[in-house]
Amino acid sequence: MRAAVISDTHLRAPNAFFEAVYDRWLAPADYIFHCGDHTGFAVWSHLLQHPGHVSVAGNCDGYDLGAQLEPLAERIIAGRRVAAVHGWGPRPGLSARIAEALAGRFDVIFFGHSHTAENTLYGTTRLINPGALTPGGSLALVDFADDAVRVEFVSV
Repeated sequence: MRAAVISDTHLRAPNAFFEAVYDRWLAPADYIFHCGDHTGFAVWSHLLQHPGHVSVAGNCDGYDLGAQLEPLAERIIAGRRVAAVHGWGPRPGLSARIAEALAGRFDVIFFGHSHTAENTLYGTTRLINPGALTPGGSLALVDFADDAVRVEFVSV
């Protein structure tokens, strides 16, 4: 199973860059996780076409979109407990704060907010931030196999 993980698109609507990334990296994945800060309702609506789409609210998603999204999403993928959350507070120490709040409940946690790619292990919980999906930014491809979770960051 493959999850394409994105965050912090900060777009009002899908543009040519976003659509090209969607076609190349997101559409073929079994799941798409957007870790918040879509910013525009149209970006979320575009992602709804994917049957494995999961989105959470970010601090820049506005009232209308934020009302449609949960702050935390949970799934089971290949027998692993997976969560997605945006993140909160200052960027330094973000993954440690998320781990303190959620580690132990999940095997893998996807998060955003910092705009910086990260793959960190806190105890037995892996925290993965795909970075910001903007030109020059990144996304994460996460493969769930029986024996391991493999993470690849893709510069876009």
